[in-house]
Amino acid sequence: MSRSIGTRWLWALPFACSACASLILTGHSGIDTDPDIPEVSTGFASKDPVYTRTTMAVTANPIASRVAGDILARGGTAIDAAIAAQMALNLVEPQSSGIGGGAFMLYYDAAANTVQSYDGRETAPAAATPNYLRYIDDAADLTLPKPTARLSGRSIGTPGVLRMLELAYQDHGRLPWRDLFQPGIDIATNGFNISPRMAASIAADTANLSRDPDAKAYFLNADGSGKTAGTVLKNPALAATFTTIANNGASAFYTGDIGQAIIDKVNDTTGGITTGKTTLADLAAYQAKRRDPICTTYRTYYVCGMGPPSSGGITSQAALGILENFNLAQYAPTALDRNGGKPTVLGVHLVSEAERLAYADRDKYIADTDFVPLPGGSANTLLNKPYLKSRSGLISLARSIGTAPAGDLGPTSFGISAVEEHGTTHLVIVDRYNNVVSMTTTVESGFGSYHFARGFILNNQLTDFSAAPTDASGAPIANRVAANKRPRSSMAPTLVFNTASNGTRGDFAFATGSPGGSAIIWYVTKTLVGALDWNLNPQQAVSMVDFGAANSPTTSVGGEHPNIDASSNGANDPLVIGLRALGHTVSVAAQSSGLGILRRATVGGQPAWIGGADPRREGVVIGDVISGP
Repeated sequence: MSRSIGTRWLWALPFACSACASLILTGHSGIDTDPDIPEVSTGFASKDPVYTRTTMAVTANPIASRVAGDILARGGTAIDAAIAAQMALNLVEPQSSGIGGGAFMLYYDAAANTVQSYDGRETAPAAATPNYLRYIDDAADLTLPKPTARLSGRSIGTPGVLRMLELAYQDHGRLPWRDLFQPGIDIATNGFNISPRMAASIAADTANLSRDPDAKAYFLNADGSGKTAGTVLKNPALAATFTTIANNGASAFYTGDIGQAIIDKVNDTTGGITTGKTTLADLAAYQAKRRDPICTTYRTYYVCGMGPPSSGGITSQAALGILENFNLAQYAPTALDRNGGKPTVLGVHLVSEAERLAYADRDKYIADTDFVPLPGGSANTLLNKPYLKSRSGLISLARSIGTAPAGDLGPTSFGISAVEEHGTTHLVIVDRYNNVVSMTTTVESGFGSYHFARGFILNNQLTDFSAAPTDASGAPIANRVAANKRPRSSMAPTLVFNTASNGTRGDFAFATGSPGGSAIIWYVTKTLVGALDWNLNPQQAVSMVDFGAANSPTTSVGGEHPNIDASSNGANDPLVIGLRALGHTVSVAAQSSGLGILRRATVGGQPAWIGGADPRREGVVIGDVISGP
């Protein structure tokens, strides 16, 4: 099938979306952008929940959501729609994800009543050494990678998203593989209008994009300025790449001309850039993996997430397990509105403290378990109820713990926390067969390594490893670099079920996830608490103020939110004042989460779905829309 993806076709689909007219996000005055916050902040545009009857797709861009919606309308599965959406996102959100990166996916098979996780995380080359990101040669040459580890070929891991999508498609696809690439081919060929968010991302990165001649030619004008919102952008090189993959499968990406183009970029020395050690053999040897999801109960719910090499599932579930020992319901937001109301001081305090404790264990214990086992050999050591109850005893209602200690779970390596997946996106999809996908996909930092091959950005995912292989005492670090190893991630695609009477997984309830680097964990946690403890509807849960903490004294309260007074560094905001009184160092820097959520609902006595898209990005909810209650 081939059809034009022009604007007329996009808006003629028999689907509707929320906030389609609100693509230029409004800023919130007086906010400083924290350089550690993933991607650029583009403000906040309030959205309302969307109800659908049978299908729903929530992505971070309206074009990608429309593409997914069309696949669902044709009878495709959630996997089919996710593949097509990823190809569209490669074009309209290249700063966040694409076939040059990696991904994690959770899939719920309704007919079989099973949950499967898929690992498409990038890998280090076979020639990688412990100091791969620090020195050219461990033994003799202590020259640093130039101009930095990220901007060198050393940062580029073997991309995994295509192999992962192909593996999931083999398990659960329905429409022809090549048909899933045709929308992306059409968009690349006919062009699309650069969105405000993409334009802002380009403008923030013109200097680095200009380092690569191909990236410079694609993203920048002749005078070196970034291409602006509304510019029609075509990508014939990516159209050709997609066509080859559509006709020949994912192997065509890892071999032949496309594979060689990737290796050429890894070995590019333009401007004195240090080359990497990835080879065609590394590309050809890459394997995506089916893995068991990490699941635990939380109050009356059953929560499933991604296990290692992602730390997202274990860490968010550990935070929930700690919070289960508190009556969070009494600390629900006040002044409830469409944007989730005003979080309370003790609500934010408890959630942030639980996250500090969970992150402390993450930083010490979690890495790629194909190389470094978890304490006790399973996630249960970190997630069992008695252990988390003991951790909850470290929380005071009167004072922040600041930096939390890791639990004593026996001798192990010492991990080092890192800000991860700066350039990331998330999507959630349900098909007419009630199958559900929750997928987080990334090129790591915004525009990855800035290396541009055959129309797509190559990741800088290997900088998610600890650059130093040992800590100050000389003990090995769990997340150190090793040949063929996958760097630790924070991605946290999540599926939530009701708990059956016998304590096992019951009926499907909802799916969520977010981009956001290491902040993904607290973005997802605040959304789960909002939905499960505070009874917020899906849109309110994702719209609610982004608040939380990694394991440091700083607690973030998203100043882009209209319910936060970020002027004068939050000095006049009651929530900020209250947290500082408890010893929190509060940041009101604008956040850039990209949460998506879909939840089972009942409308007019009939089964339905209710969805929400993050007002901090351009995401929309697509499906066979009905009127809500």
